[in-house]
Amino acid sequence: MSTSASLTHTAALARFGHALGDPTRTRVLLALRDGPARPSDLADALDVSRQVMSNQLACLRGCGLVEAIPDGRRTWYRLADAHLAPALDELLRVVLHVEPDCCDGEACTC
Repeated sequence: MSTSASLTHTAALARFGHALGDPTRTRVLLALRDGPARPSDLADALDVSRQVMSNQLACLRGCGLVEAIPDGRRTWYRLADAHLAPALDELLRVVLHVEPDCCDGEACTC
């Protein structure tokens, strides 16, 4: 593998990791596996404010993981690549053993 391809892969995985590093963004990505959704519906389903949802969607757009689809006065969001839904499904299948004293659910103290 060339160095430039390795750097590209590293950057892409780092963006994906950043997106998954926030529980709300993770829940948004998981919700969008089922198909496009409007921000207001996502906010209601995930029990967050519309402002929080707007910020999280902006971050996910910036990471290249979701895209906005204008529909008149409304906007729908969907996963930006068809490979993302199966990748998320595979990640869900990974079983991790987490040491109880290592991570508190928000930050690793190891």
